[in-house]
Amino acid sequence: MERQQPSDGEGWLTRKDNGLKRSIAVIDDDALVRQSLEDCMESAGYMVKGFASAEEFLESASVRDAACLIVDVQLPGITGLALQEKLAGGGNRVPIVFVSAHDTRTNLETAIRQGAAGFLAKPIRREELLNIIGAAIRR
Repeated sequence: MERQQPSDGEGWLTRKDNGLKRSIAVIDDDALVRQSLEDCMESAGYMVKGFASAEEFLESASVRDAACLIVDVQLPGITGLALQEKLAGGGNRVPIVFVSAHDTRTNLETAIRQGAAGFLAKPIRREELLNIIGAAIRR
């Protein structure tokens, strides 16, 4: 896949394949995990932008442009679950796939009740993540 060059100052372009927006935002404070998730999504043909915090994401154009979010549950500042609630409260129903090293039943139940597209425990299996992301974007 040929990569598109950024043009909007935010560092990415969104592109559509078969009418589907294929831009993914990855929000994780662990730089190695974030880069690994970005690499995984890019290798599958998605345009990706990474963020170290929910606050950084909320200040970007990605809030309106992303087709799907991959979000760590345990973020400093605004947590992943608080981000989900904030987006939904503002009418933004972008699909969210949560990832967490702290796979508690309470986090899982809260995320799903608030409309999460998926919830995966770290370490993440590539195929499972890609299947969930693909389904989330198509719905």
